Amino acid sequence: MAWEEWEQIKAAAGEPNHTRMQLNQLPVDQGPGGVAGDLVVNQDDLGAVGHEAYLLWDELRTTSDIAGAGADKSGAGSTGQAASTLTSHGFAMGAALTRTVEIWTSQSKSVLQACAHISNHLDFTKKLHAEDDAKIAAQTAAVDGGSLSVSVLSKYFQ
Repeated sequence: MAWEEWEQIKAAAGEPNHTRMQLNQLPVDQGPGGVAGDLVVNQDDLGAVGHEAYLLWDELRTTSDIAGAGADKSGAGSTGQAASTLTSHGFAMGAALTRTVEIWTSQSKSVLQACAHISNHLDFTKKLHAEDDAKIAAQTAAVDGGSLSVSVLSKYFQ
């Protein structure tokens, strides 16, 4: 941007009835509950996402073994055996198949780790929030163990 352009923009910004640009901010009245930027997550949401991540992990774990390494005790499944046989007969396809299996296995393990991380983290978060809720409930309980009334609770926020 040229210096003259910058000066024109600055001058125009000072003029009345000029629309100003506002970045990285929503007006307060457009957010949920009248407050912009609030993030609300329920424990059921965390549990559902964590469970789906676990299901994806379990399905991927059992179906992504194209090498067939888990199929027998030798660790050389049908794809590995095919690659070895093709290579021993002088086919370039054998080396390509071996490389394909190596890349697939590496990528599958990365996705498995990511799914496990998401599932474990959300399970931990759900548990932690439940403990926090119980602690808050215990701290705000009435002497008889019941709930405090709204009028008593509102005194804490004044």
